[in-house]
Amino acid sequence: MFGPTATASHVLVKDRARAEALKAEIEADVAGGAPLRAKFARVAEQHSTCPSAKKGGELGAFKPGQMVKEFDAVVFSGEIGAVLGPVDTQFGSHLILVTDREEAKK
Repeated sequence: MFGPTATASHVLVKDRARAEALKAEIEADVAGGAPLRAKFARVAEQHSTCPSAKKGGELGAFKPGQMVKEFDAVVFSGEIGAVLGPVDTQFGSHLILVTDREEAKK
């Protein structure tokens, strides 16, 4: 049996207020016609403190338990293709974009 997996990108900043402001910026630009994934990647490259910023915030595919529990809880239950968060962890405040999720296979 293979467990569930998710593919996601994130923006990591120091505080929740900054994450909320960046989320509002992303949502406003997308409402104005900007493609979500491209805008999210650009914000990650410009503002994220995570090394994944160099890849537009992309984290690749991962299984439950590979990320901190607060992050996992959102990634494995939140809406795919929407900006989720801010999610606060010991690392800071995250905005998350889940791009794919596969349920457990037998």
